[in-house]
Amino acid sequence: MRFFKTWWQEGAVALALAVLAAGLAGIFRVIAQFQDLGASMPEFIGLLLMAGILYVTGVFFAERFQLGMTALAIILGGAVLFRAELLFAKTTPSDDVYRYQWDGRAQRAGLNPYVVSPNEEKLEGLQNPEHPEPPGEETPTIYPPLAELVYRQIETVPSYKRVSTIFDLASVGALLLLLAAMKQPLHRVLAYAWNPAILISFAMSGHFDSLAIVTFVGALFFLLKKRAGPAMAALALAFLSKFFPVLLLPTFLRRLRLAYAGLFVFLVTTFYVPFLGAGIHLFDGARNYARDWLNNATLFHALFLVTGSSKAGAEWLAALILLAVSLYLAKKRAAPLWSSLILTGGVPLVSPTAYPWYFTWGIAFLCFYPNAAWLLMSVTCVLGYTPAISEGAGEPFKNSLLMLSLEYGPVYLWLTYHCWAAIKKKLGVASMGSETAASDA
Repeated sequence: MRFFKTWWQEGAVALALAVLAAGLAGIFRVIAQFQDLGASMPEFIGLLLMAGILYVTGVFFAERFQLGMTALAIILGGAVLFRAELLFAKTTPSDDVYRYQWDGRAQRAGLNPYVVSPNEEKLEGLQNPEHPEPPGEETPTIYPPLAELVYRQIETVPSYKRVSTIFDLASVGALLLLLAAMKQPLHRVLAYAWNPAILISFAMSGHFDSLAIVTFVGALFFLLKKRAGPAMAALALAFLSKFFPVLLLPTFLRRLRLAYAGLFVFLVTTFYVPFLGAGIHLFDGARNYARDWLNNATLFHALFLVTGSSKAGAEWLAALILLAVSLYLAKKRAAPLWSSLILTGGVPLVSPTAYPWYFTWGIAFLCFYPNAAWLLMSVTCVLGYTPAISEGAGEPFKNSLLMLSLEYGPVYLWLTYHCWAAIKKKLGVASMGSETAASDA
């Protein structure tokens, strides 16, 4: 009887997942057929929020019920199908991929991307005629050297999307290995594999944050397996793809010998060597980005007021907060995956710029800690695309207070409740301990 009940439950949940997968596939098929996303941005965001509801329902099933191989096959099959659909999208909500393309062309022309910028004279031939004004056209590149070296190998926009998706699917595989190593259900990979923000950012938009994520997850896998060299090497490669993984360096060094910091420094230096011709201008792009970009921020505005309306001061304060949290987690020997969720999820909250794809950095860790607030954030972050609606209507590109409230408000409320409940529980335990001690006395 018990076997029959378990078999019936697994079959029912697998069927429910199949229905959810069919719904998501239908939504992504509609999205992929948009001809002009700028003119269809409200519909695009509405469909993504609808996909988010189906996604959260799927996470609930994967977390709540015992699932079999059929359900896992549906999860993995759906992951591949959704990405295949979005690869053929005719438009994209972000044009960063055109900047990747320009950087790649500049390198193939023998130019240093840390010195030149797209709006310079005599470089018109490097532009893509379909999109002659890539993002940040007035500044050198902001991307780390591993990402730049990969850009050099790719020529067309569809190829960028395909390579980004390959890294993305590799992250699914790495998460399966990590889940197995931690003896957790493999079905939890759904929290990453079906996430709408992940799918839109990589398969549809071609963002190369997927390279940083797969190397970062790989580093955590090697750390768990106590393979110090590969763990530190993978962390360095993640940092050389996007800068955010450096926040986990204290956590890694807390579990490895300090000597492995030398391996990290060696690899970072080696990858920067081909670009050292830029000299003191090597980080001009990063400085310009910090100085000029401000979009979809929340807590950063509070830091801005605290520092007397100084953007640079607020950025330094945000960096100090992140460093303090990083060192605290390392000192307390917090679980590396938990530290990763806290830090990668926290960066966009205190950053002056929090594009929707920045929130993809922490989604992988929802497979291990499906915290309700962070799950909600991974869905509502698509509201970060709303400024494109006003831009499409001929108005300035700006954030709406209403949209920011809808995007972040429920998340902060949930986080506040979660913290309050944790503190109350801690105080309750302390109170019980005191009563026990008094009774013993």
